[in-house]
Amino acid sequence: MEAGGLDARIRLICHGFPGVTEKPSHGTPAFFAGRQFVTLWPDGHHGERFGQMWCAALPGIQDELVETEPDRFFRPPYVGVRGWLGVRLDGVVDWDEIEGICEEAFRTVAPRRSIELLDQRSARRHTEDR
Repeated sequence: MEAGGLDARIRLICHGFPGVTEKPSHGTPAFFAGRQFVTLWPDGHHGERFGQMWCAALPGIQDELVETEPDRFFRPPYVGVRGWLGVRLDGVVDWDEIEGICEEAFRTVAPRRSIELLDQRSARRHTEDR
């Protein structure tokens, strides 16, 4: 997917969570819910020439995914030591999966009230779908 398309898709997902702000970090889009939860590198990072996203993750997730699917997930530089997950965004991208990864990253750092708002919104959608 073209870099501009990655920007738009990730922005749409991340701004869909309550209270999210965006500001550049190291010249690339970064998303915050109090603390940073996703960084997007649409054109790659340093010598890597593939679109990628770095996201906060719960303990153990990074190790599990990097071990079981090293062609899709990696330990990103700088933030990998804190358990963040690197996700390749080249090739065929499962956008439902990316949305789930972004939501988990959001839940990892967001204030309790923002998570409650997200849960309320999800519950309303679930009720409306019935």
